[in-house]
Amino acid sequence: MEEQVHTVKSYDEELAHLTGIIARMGGMAEAQFASSLHALSRRNEALAQRVIEGDIRIDELDKEVQSFAVRLLALRQPMAVDLRQIVGALNISGEIERVGDYAANLAKRSLVLHHVGVSVPVAGVVRLGDLVRGLLKDVLDAYLEKDVAKALGVWSRDEEVDAMYNGVMQDLITLMTQDSGTITAATHLLFIAKNIERIGDHATNIAEALHYQILGTSPAGLRPKGNTVGGPE
Repeated sequence: MEEQVHTVKSYDEELAHLTGIIARMGGMAEAQFASSLHALSRRNEALAQRVIEGDIRIDELDKEVQSFAVRLLALRQPMAVDLRQIVGALNISGEIERVGDYAANLAKRSLVLHHVGVSVPVAGVVRLGDLVRGLLKDVLDAYLEKDVAKALGVWSRDEEVDAMYNGVMQDLITLMTQDSGTITAATHLLFIAKNIERIGDHATNIAEALHYQILGTSPAGLRPKGNTVGGPE
C-alpha cells in the first residue's frame, strides 16, 4: 500500500478532518436508515417524521465535504494516494447523501402506508432492510479502518441483496394477485423495498470507491449481481 509522507503537519490534520466529516455523515445516514426501518415495522409516525426532517443535516455535511475537498485540491495540489483520498471522499460523500435521501423517502412512504387503511405484512421488507443495514455498517467501518478486505466483502454480497429483493417483490406481487384490496398498500411497500435495494447499491458503490482510493484500482471482475426483477424506481 502506498504511503504519503507529509512535511506539513496541518496537511495531515486537514485530511483527517475530511475523513472525520465523512465518518459523521456515514453515522448519521446509518442511524437514519435504522430509524426509518423501525418506524415502518412499529408504525411509528413520529419517528418517521424525525427521519424526514433529519435528512437536511446529511445534506449540509455533504456540502461541507464538497467545499473542503475543493479547497484541499486547490491549495495542496495533492498527488498519488492523497489525490485519491480527496477524490474518494467526494465520491463517497455523494453516495452517503443518497443513502440519506432513500432513508427519508422510506420514512415518507411508511407514513403513507400507515394511512392506507389496509394492513400488509412488512416482515420480508424489514429483513431486507436488516441485511442492507449490515452491509452499510461494514462498508463505513471499512472506510474508517482503510480495510480493503472488508470493503470487498460488501462488494461481493450485492448479489445476496438482489436475491432477497427479488423474493420480496415476488411475495408482494403474489399478495396483490390473490387480494386486489391490498394493491395500494403493497405498491407502497414495493417502493420501500426498492429504496432499500438502492441503499444496498450505494453501499457497494462506496466499497468500489474505497478500493480505488486505497489501491488505485477497481475490484477485479464484474460486480456480482442477481437477476433483479424490474420494479418501481
